Amino acid sequence: MYKISKEFHFSASHQLFGLPEAHPCSRLHGHNYVAVFHFQSKELNGTGFVIDYRELEPIKQYIDENLDHRHLNYFFVFNPTAENIAKLLYDIFKLRFPQLYRVEISETPKTKAGYEE
Repeated sequence: MYKISKEFHFSASHQLFGLPEAHPCSRLHGHNYVAVFHFQSKELNGTGFVIDYRELEPIKQYIDENLDHRHLNYFFVFNPTAENIAKLLYDIFKLRFPQLYRVEISETPKTKAGYEE
């Protein structure tokens, strides 16, 4: 199986609900997010790629237009946890990119959450 990944970066704020009042994530705060999209294929295309990285421009465009420098609570109808963001991005792009098998979201260099089927 051939595998590749591509990182996309965005900065955004959010506030998580359902946490104790003293929990720091219950307050308005922000992160420099890293979204990593993972692709795989048993076969390479005619050029020798799983997918050409330039074909992933719609992902960058979506992130830049909808997530970067936004307050995520205004954009999402769910609690904007890293897990929920990973699932949403997976669902949005899986049909367009059938090679997509996982999306990971990092809020900090030490934390990652992901979604895959």
